[in-house]
Amino acid sequence: MLAIGCDHAAVDLKNELLAHLASRQMECFDFGAREGEKVDYPVPACRVATAVVEGKCERGVLLCGTGVGISIAANKVRGIRACCCSEPFSAKLSKQHNDSNILCMGARVVGTELAKMILDAWLDAEYEGGRHADRVAMLAAMEVGTFRC
Repeated sequence: MLAIGCDHAAVDLKNELLAHLASRQMECFDFGAREGEKVDYPVPACRVATAVVEGKCERGVLLCGTGVGISIAANKVRGIRACCCSEPFSAKLSKQHNDSNILCMGARVVGTELAKMILDAWLDAEYEGGRHADRVAMLAAMEVGTFRC
């Protein structure tokens, strides 16, 4: 199950990505704004991030105007590794190297077809573990205040 959320700036992109995900036969839970509804980005960010960390959804997708604000908000939730991506290569590596569990994009930054390519690259990538596992563990230690630099 994939959680998806957006603010009012990204409703159209969210709807396009929901249709794309349905074509991939992926089940989604929609935490996003609806047409004509004003939603501040921390609200869907919190809802999607909470669904992911509580295990209700395996991973999430968040959308706002730039993808930046909603990624900052999602990363405030312990256990979230949200990445803001504007091209497929970074999306793929964010999963392979950083075990990202939320993908963020900006509706005012990427078009619909590029957003689909970014999403597919992220969904199709797998976390590699290995040498990256120590770094991901360091991120987790930073969240709880036990990492010393």
